[in-house]
Amino acid sequence: MTSLPEKLAEISRSAGVKTAYGDPVQVDGISLVPVALVYYGFGGGEGDSAESGTGSGGGGGGMSLPIGAYVKSGGSLRFEPNVISLLAVGIPFVWVAGKAISRVIRAVKR
Repeated sequence: MTSLPEKLAEISRSAGVKTAYGDPVQVDGISLVPVALVYYGFGGGEGDSAESGTGSGGGGGGMSLPIGAYVKSGGSLRFEPNVISLLAVGIPFVWVAGKAISRVIRAVKR
């Protein structure tokens, strides 16, 4: 059985450019390279309580959000964004930034 640190090290080694950029795909003579925003995290814990005995736990998760593709046709290369994904990321970001700016303005006025 593989230990948790060894498994995490194996997963971390595989993360990199291939995680965010997919393999090129040919469609009707046009080359597409998908691009994604990828992140993941891991956590663990261990405890020893006099009342309940020992305990341990761990978990992890990740997410991949497709943000667009690089399109190569003819001699040109351009980025085509995935508008839906960018809106899904952009709207909450703008909301949080607006709230932060409004709080700063209120603090400065006082």
